[in-house]
Amino acid sequence: MKRIGKVAATAAAVCIAAALPAQAQVLKEFGSFHVGGRQVTLDGYPVTESVFTQGAKPTRVDPNGDFEVEQMYVQYLVPEPTRAKYPLLMWHGGGLTGVTWDTKPDGQPGWMQYFFRQGHPVYVSDAVERGRASWARYPEIFKGPPFFRTKKEAWETFRMGPEGSYSLDPAKRTAYPEGKFPGAYLDQFAKQFVPRWTVNDGPTLAAYNAEIQKVGPAVVMVHSQAGNFGFQAALAAPDKVRAVIAIEPAGAPPPGPALDSLKNIPMLIIWGDNVDKQEIWIRQQPASRAFADDLNARGGKVEWIELPKIGIRGNSHMTMMDTNSDHIAALIQDWMKRNGLMR
Repeated sequence: MKRIGKVAATAAAVCIAAALPAQAQVLKEFGSFHVGGRQVTLDGYPVTESVFTQGAKPTRVDPNGDFEVEQMYVQYLVPEPTRAKYPLLMWHGGGLTGVTWDTKPDGQPGWMQYFFRQGHPVYVSDAVERGRASWARYPEIFKGPPFFRTKKEAWETFRMGPEGSYSLDPAKRTAYPEGKFPGAYLDQFAKQFVPRWTVNDGPTLAAYNAEIQKVGPAVVMVHSQAGNFGFQAALAAPDKVRAVIAIEPAGAPPPGPALDSLKNIPMLIIWGDNVDKQEIWIRQQPASRAFADDLNARGGKVEWIELPKIGIRGNSHMTMMDTNSDHIAALIQDWMKRNGLMR
């Protein structure tokens, strides 16, 4: 795609700019809300007893009644002055929460702080079933079982090191050459892992759509599992999604006439290093490439960046946690300026 050349030409200048401090921001407003979800009534399940506090008498536990389920949690920070034209909605990947965008495992500020300091109102969500959004009963409401990620899976699938390079002993883990993920902090990163379900894509997308309707016109930044949710949300509300920034999206809508409604929405898709060395990404990357190619052929505005091809090497799947993450954030910030998303 021709758009790659423009990004490559500015990458060095952007990386230099990343080292410069943003103008100080004042926190004008912060808060949170839950959005989406539905009411479910359970009936006919046995009443039991349980001891809630050591030494206390058993308490009657009745699982029957009315519940709110499939809601999503959103925390927001609004800066003063606000330099962005639209709020920035930050959606995390599978088995993770909004902590993805918060302080990095090595203690450095994350992208939530970075973009706040650039003047963006930031809205960071915990999707359905994750973090402060909460679970629902299984199997009465969530029909499938939860899955739990191991540290080995994260180390290899997130491309911190090659297949077979994980060890329980941190000193024996082998990272990729030039790898930018701070491998000494894998164990700290693993504390963020939460259960995920494979049966909740519909409710999750519904909650994201509800967030967009509540917040109004916005830029959506997505990572991994949330990639397809972001593209689908744009299809559902092309009048409100003003841009999509996808960091290694795990999926995308298929090519076809339905994409015509996205022609006027600028999109940025970013991929890191060693994608061709991990089977899951060899399978998944083509979906977003086909989406980008088809949308551009229809007159769309998709920029596709493979970071190694513009001289930025070593990035893992967790780009926002890598040691050069501010440089990638500066690249994104420059893209937003060039696409008229800043004041």
